[in-house]
Order: sequence, then structure tokens, then C-alpha cells
Amino acid sequence: MMNKKTRNLHFLKDLNHRNSTSGLVAAIFVISGPCALILEASSNGNFTLTQTIMWVFSVYVIGGLFGIILPLYYRIPIVGGHTLTGVAFLATMTAQFTFNELIGSYIVSGIFVLLIGSLGVFSRLIKLVPKEIISAMLSGMITHYMMNFILSVNELLVVGTISLLMYLILTKRKTNIPPVLAAILTGFIILLLMGLVNSSDAVVSPFFMPEMQLPEINLLSFLSVSIPLAILILSNDIAVAVSALEQNKYPTPISRILTSSGVFSIIASFFGGQSANIAGMATVICSGEEAGPKEKRYMGAVVTGVLLLIFGLFSWKLIPFIQALPSEFISIIVGFSLIGVFGNSLYQGFSNPSMKISASFAFMIALSNISILNISAPVWALLVGTVIANYVENDSNRTLMKGKKETA
Repeated sequence: MMNKKTRNLHFLKDLNHRNSTSGLVAAIFVISGPCALILEASSNGNFTLTQTIMWVFSVYVIGGLFGIILPLYYRIPIVGGHTLTGVAFLATMTAQFTFNELIGSYIVSGIFVLLIGSLGVFSRLIKLVPKEIISAMLSGMITHYMMNFILSVNELLVVGTISLLMYLILTKRKTNIPPVLAAILTGFIILLLMGLVNSSDAVVSPFFMPEMQLPEINLLSFLSVSIPLAILILSNDIAVAVSALEQNKYPTPISRILTSSGVFSIIASFFGGQSANIAGMATVICSGEEAGPKEKRYMGAVVTGVLLLIFGLFSWKLIPFIQALPSEFISIIVGFSLIGVFGNSLYQGFSNPSMKISASFAFMIALSNISILNISAPVWALLVGTVIANYVENDSNRTLMKGKKETA
């Protein structure tokens, strides 16, 4: 009979090279692009080095714990992390609100996700805003980063061109090496060889101890930040992850995943992080056949969680070094990380011919980055796109179908 210690360590026997490799790839995906986006968002908001480290620390430490506890408990590959598309959205918002106002909006967003999980209304709620409108809004919002990506490749011509060629070659050959990871590592190596990385420029950060922050909650930040952030977490992270788990025949505890995402996000919020939730694409990576035997894939999620936790704990040493990289290279990292999201969003946003007007308006409004009544462009993009989709295009389609039936 196994003693308690042996039973507790039994899960280590399920670790193998396939699920650990998937966990490593997922961790690098969650760390590389999203971290670069956080740095850009912090720069846009003129955050202090301490505030920036707090943001990175909270999402990776709390997200890492999420990705260790849940997969070990449920024995399914529930990968923890934070929202990539949410950070891309926040990069357009940080200049409009204070650090503490943003924390307040993150807490409300986490409560929103928690309530949806507790009430069991996820499936019904996600249908209120057509997925095409969410995708069109997201692609409009990301277009700015993709333009910066191309401009930065031109600025760092040698680094950018070789990295881009590496990405395209591996994409064509469909190897087990992630093209995004290979492109970023290639670019970094070339930066080192060209002497463009000067670690002496890094600001030395003292030992970091996290401190809970006081949130400021107001109606404006609720409308402009909390609602769209929650929608992005639900649609681009939770919905994607749940779909991946269900497609791979896992008994998915949807409500508990939602409530856990809400609880962990609220905890992360008090330390400056926008969320700590199930990660969409990372869960896709760790739940697929490439991750090995189905009953052991959960260990890939655990590997990801451990690596995120370590990165978060040492963020006070790593962030100053990353900030010393050329700003153009940071834009290149962001571009490579978002190119898949951008392409998928464009395709899904404009894939339905009956919603081309509503999707176009959602795209254009998000791209314009306008603010009306102090409410941000993504909110107006979702609102206007949804109204046109439901009350203009749907009505027109119903009238057209009725006419065809009468003619027949």
C-alpha cells in the first residue's frame, strides 16, 4: 500500500517527453508575445518599473498556479495563463486611466467572469454578441500592431528579414518547431551577433516584493475596460480552450473553469494583473494528439504552469533586461505573436457574407480608436456591429428569404 507521499508524487510518472515538450512550447507562447505587449501597454500608460513588474508578476505567478492546481485536480490539460488579446486591447487603454483605475476595472471583469460561471449562462451569453463582430473588432484593434510589425522589420532590416524568412520557411514545412518561437529566437540571436543588445542599458531593479493595490472603480472604466476585457477573455480564451478540451473528448467542467478563472483573475487584479485564466491557444497546444497519450496530457499543462510561475517569480530581474531590447524588436515579437490571431480574426470576422456591413463597421471603429462620451472604440465597435447585425442585416436577410418563399 502506497504511503501518502508516494500517492502525492504519483502524477510525476505521467510526465513524458511529448507532454513536457508541449508544455514548454505553450509556456514560451504565453510568455513571449504577451509579455512584450505588457511592456508596450505599460509604456503607453507611463507606468513605473515597479508597476510594470507587478503586472508581469501577478499574471504569471497567479496564472501559473492556476495551471498547476486545476490540471492536477481534474487530470485534464487545463492550461493557465492570461489573456493575450486582452493585453492587446489594454495597450490602447492604459493612457486613458490610472494604474489604480485599471486595477478596479480588472476586478470588476473578474467578478463578471465569476458570475457567468456561477450562473451557468456561458453558452447563452456568448451568443449575444455574434462571433463575427468580436473577431472584426479584434482584427481592427490588432491592425495597429501589425503595421508596427512591418515598419519595425523595415527599421531592423537584417534582423526582421531573416526572422520573417525563418517564420515562413517553418510555416511551409510544418515541422514540430513552432514558427513563431523559431522566428523570435532567430531574431534575438542576430541581435546579439550584431551587438544591438546592450545589457548595460537595463535599469537595475531591487528585490521585488508584491504589494496589494487599492482599486478605484468608476462607471467609465467599467464601460470602457471591464466589459470588453471580460468579453475577450470569454470569447478568445475560455471559449477556445473549452472547445479544444471537448474536441479531444475530455469531460470538461465548464462552470468550474469559469468560476476558477474569475477567482484567480480577481486575485491577480489586486496585484496589478488584468487576468489569470484558462489560456486559449496554450490549451489547444497541450490537449492535442501531439501532446502524447490522452490520459497523460494534463502534465503538459502542469509543465506550462511551473514555467510561468518561475518566470513570474524572477520577473523583477528579467523585465529590466527585456526593456533594454530595441523597441523595434519588441514590436517584431508582438507582431509574430499576434499574426495568427490577426489572420484568424480577419477570416472569421468577414467569413459570413450576410454580416459584411456589421463586421466592416466593427473593424473600422476599432481601428479608428475613437472615444465617444469617454467610452473607448472597442466598446462602440461591439455595440454598433451587434446592432447592425441583429437589426439591419438579419432583418434584411429575413425579408429576402420571405420574398423568395413567396415567389416560389
